[in-house]
This record gives sequence, structure tokens and C-alpha cells, in this order.
Amino acid sequence: MNATIIGSGSYIPSKVAPNERFSEHSFYNNDGTPFHHENEVIIQKFQAITGISERRYIKDELTTSDIAFQAAKKALEDASIDPETLDYIIVGHNYGDVKHNTPQSDTVPSIGSRVKHLLKIKNANCVAYDVLFGCPGWLEGFIQANVYIKAGQAKRCLVIGAETLSRVIDQHDRDSMIYSDGAGATVIEATSEENKGVLAHKTATYTYDEAHFIYFGESNNQEITDARRYIKMYGRKIYEFAISHVPAAMKTCLDASGVSIDEVSKILIHQANEKMDEAIVSRFYQLYDRNMPENIMPMTIQNLGNSSVATVPTLYDLIQRGGMEGHDFNEGDVIMFASVGAGMNINALVYRV
Repeated sequence: MNATIIGSGSYIPSKVAPNERFSEHSFYNNDGTPFHHENEVIIQKFQAITGISERRYIKDELTTSDIAFQAAKKALEDASIDPETLDYIIVGHNYGDVKHNTPQSDTVPSIGSRVKHLLKIKNANCVAYDVLFGCPGWLEGFIQANVYIKAGQAKRCLVIGAETLSRVIDQHDRDSMIYSDGAGATVIEATSEENKGVLAHKTATYTYDEAHFIYFGESNNQEITDARRYIKMYGRKIYEFAISHVPAAMKTCLDASGVSIDEVSKILIHQANEKMDEAIVSRFYQLYDRNMPENIMPMTIQNLGNSSVATVPTLYDLIQRGGMEGHDFNEGDVIMFASVGAGMNINALVYRV
């Protein structure tokens, strides 16, 4: 048995935050010293590197579990199944429910349990839990669902990636401009069709030197003395790590699938940074002495920003629903999923539609 996607859904927040929103911010370095560039210059360089011109934030009254539920509901409707038939609900996130203007994250009960409650599922044998795995969380949940299915422990799973990074960003850190909110969900079902669904997967965790490349820390503005913590990262180290390790993981995964590099139709990679993603995929093709094909890597980061675990399932859903011009999925197509993030974690998955 293999795992195949039978339904998808996403929640894209309605609040648009263009780059100009940051023009009045006071940016500081990690050591608390102010930047010597004007904000307009900072924003221009930021967009040139990341590709981001705007991002999406949730409304004040919403939380991560709310938007995870909205994406899940759409995925279940798309799959046309009874939610009571789900065996697992797996939710990838990193910060739980952080309510507007509150400094504390709420993770009890789990986001998975909250989503199951909101879906009004009575079946106690539907097990709900969370995956804290950095940005690759949704993809790792997909991998886990596939393992349950292959082991005969599940027939249907709901896998969600949801994040509200707007609640944990430091307004005095220029890295805050990269982050956004969103949710994506997929219904995964067992199939007996040969050579369909998940063909191979690969996961790795690097912690010897890399564990704290992304971390929770104080504001760059040292005049702020409250106890609140914010998402922080060493951008250059992450870039070097990603372009060094992700292409090799992708190659290991593809080689294990038995699929030729020339058969890959689309690569859905975590929407982290446009330049970094292009470098990763280009190096992946170089490992096969190929040039990166045109139109192989659809991107949403320009308008949706980096919504962590939500980027890949949202991207999949948009393409599946015909929401990305020039991109589609056809029966028999081979899709490669890949992600990298806090931990530092990497994963990849080869999937045949």
C-alpha cells in the first residue's frame, strides 16, 4: 500500500502586508546597534534577495488552530469523505496558538486536538497530535502518514501545516520581513495502485553545529526589557547549510524512488527565500549534470511570504485547484517535495500523481 493525496485545502489570510509597511520601522543588528542604511535601501535589498514583495497576516481574532481548521475543512470537502473515517490528524506547526498581543504560546491541548474538536469528530480512534519539526513539519507529517498506511495502521490521515509567524516576529529585526501566516492541509489515503503515491522519502536532522541556527531570542532593540521572545535566525549560516545539504538529500530520495531526474515534473520546495530555493534546485540538477529546467519550481513567496510549515501544502493546493498560472498536475506526473528548517531538519519526498 502507498499513500496518495485525495484532497487538499488552504487558508490564505486576507490581510496583505506590503514591503512598504516596514518603511517606518527602526531596525537594529543582533548586538543592538542601529543599521546605517535607510529603510528604503534595506527593503530594496531584502526584496532582491528573497523575492518577497508582500506577505499575509491573520486577523487579530484568529489563531493557528483556527486557520488549521479552515484549511482542514476545505481539504475534507475536496476529498468528499466523512471526517469520522480519519485514523490520524497530524499537524505541523512550531509556536502553537499565540493570541494577539499576548506573549505566551498555548499548546495545551495540542493543535491537533483543537482541530479535531473544531471538526466535531466523535471517533476516539482518530488520533490527533502535533509535529514540531521546523518548516519541514507538514512534509514530515506526510511521511509519517505514509508509514502508518504502509504498516497497515491507517487508511486515511489528515495532515496539516499551519503557522502564524506574525505573532512571534521582532519588528526591530529585518529578518521579520520574511515571515507570514497561513495554513495548508491534505487528506492522505491508502492506495493499492502500483507506482502511485509516495515512491520514496528521506529525512535528516543536523544538530552538532546547526541546532540553533533558528532559535527564540530577545528583541534586537535592547531598550525593550520585557520577557517576550521572538523567532531569530542566522541567515547566512542557514543559506550555506541549505545549499550544501538539501540537494544531496533530494538526490538520495530520488535515487531511492527509481525515478529518473528527467521524469520529475515539478519541485515543490519550502518557500523560504527565492534566491536560496533557486540555488538548491539548481545544485540538485547539477548533481545529475543537468541544467535546471524552466517552470520546474513554482513559487508563491513573492506574494505570500514564508509561512513556514504552510508553504508547501499551500503551494500544492493552489496548483491542484488551478490557482497558479502555468502550473498544473496531470495523472502520472512525478512531483518532488523538499523542505529545510529549524532543527536543523531536512526532508524530501517523491510522489507520483
